[in-house]
Amino acid sequence: MSRMIVTRTIKAPVEVVFKTVSDINQFSQAVPHIVKVEFLSDVKYGAGTRFRETRLMKGKEDTTELEVKEFVENDRIRMVADSHGTVWDSLFVVKPENGQTSLTLTMDAKTDKLIPKIINFMIGGMIKKAVEQDMDAVKTFCEK
Repeated sequence: MSRMIVTRTIKAPVEVVFKTVSDINQFSQAVPHIVKVEFLSDVKYGAGTRFRETRLMKGKEDTTELEVKEFVENDRIRMVADSHGTVWDSLFVVKPENGQTSLTLTMDAKTDKLIPKIINFMIGGMIKKAVEQDMDAVKTFCEK
């Protein structure tokens, strides 16, 4: 698993969808598996935002630190995490599409260590399923 691309068409304006994926507090409301968010920076929205996200995965809590590296309002947001020997680079892009919004998440997993490469290969299907569930949750949240 080195690159994964997941797209959803959402019946909501670009501004609503972008706010949902770019505002960490709102994203954590949309995605039910996120149980806690702790900000690590004074910046809480936009580039430079650093935060710790705790998710419930298979009945256990897993915590990851992320940083917003790129932020263009109502266009794209890129978050990066260095976790368990892998750099996870996630780019959310929103585009208007026939009165709806196309939301695409491109996630790259990069490592040059053998053990993380093996683990990432083994859990790739589980990660893809989790990402698809997150995108479905965002879709449901935005369409309310």
